[in-house]
Amino acid sequence: MILALDIGNTNTVLGVYAEGALVAHWRIATDHHKTADEYGLLLRNFFALAGLEPARVEGVAIACVVPPVLETFEQMARRYFGVEPLVVGPGIKTGIPIRYENPKEVGADRIVNAVAGFAKYGGPLIIVDFGTATTFDAVSERGEYLGGAIAPGIVISLEALFERAARLPRVELVKPRQVIGRTTNGAMQAGIIYGTVGQVNELVRRMKAELGGEARVVATGGLAEVISSEAEVIEVVEPFLTLEGLRLIYELNRKE
Repeated sequence: MILALDIGNTNTVLGVYAEGALVAHWRIATDHHKTADEYGLLLRNFFALAGLEPARVEGVAIACVVPPVLETFEQMARRYFGVEPLVVGPGIKTGIPIRYENPKEVGADRIVNAVAGFAKYGGPLIIVDFGTATTFDAVSERGEYLGGAIAPGIVISLEALFERAARLPRVELVKPRQVIGRTTNGAMQAGIIYGTVGQVNELVRRMKAELGGEARVVATGGLAEVISSEAEVIEVVEPFLTLEGLRLIYELNRKE
C-alpha cells in the first residue's frame, strides 16, 4: 500500500492506495502545533477504523506547501510506518517538463496535479485547484507544465471581508438563491460564489486563447464542487487529483 499526503495551508488530504486504487481517504486540518506522534496516532486510528494495516504501507509520498510542517510529517512516516518518505521537490522525477522560469518556485501540489491531469486526460489541459489559494495551471499538448495564475481562495476572501470590514459577519459558504442579495449574508455569498465563477470563466477563457483555443478543463480541491456547477468552463471535477498524482510520481521514482 502507498500512503499519499497532500499537505496544504488549511487542510491536509490523506489517501491510501492498494494496487493502484484509492481504498481510503481523509481530510484533516493542517496544524503547525501538532507533533509527529500526534499525527502518527491520528493516522493509526484512521487505519484502524478503515480496517487497514499500517504494516502493509510500503511507501509514503508527500506534496507539501507548508515548509514548517514538512519535517513533522517526514518524522511521522519514519516512526509510524517505517519508511523513508518521497517528498515531491527538486531532484524527484515527475515525468513532466517544467517550463517555469524558475522551476523551484512552483508549488509541489501544482506539479502533482499536472502529472495526474495529463496522465488521465492528455493535453492541452487547464487545472483549477480550489484550495487556500485558487490556482490555474496550464499543461501543453506535449505534457509540459507551462505555468498559470494564482488568486486568493474562496475562504481567504470571506475571512478578509469578515476581518477587515467591521459590520460584515462571518458567513457560511453556500450558494445563494439569487445574485441580488436581500440580506448581508446573501449579498456576501453572492459576491464570493458568483464572483469566483466569473473569475474562473474569464481566466480559463484567456488561458485557452494562449494555448491555441482548445484545452480540457479539470477542477479539483475542497471547494471544486461548489463552483463547478456554475462555472460553464469546468468540464470535470476530480476531487482526488493530487493524491493520484502522488501515487504516479511514487511509482515512477520506485521504478527508477
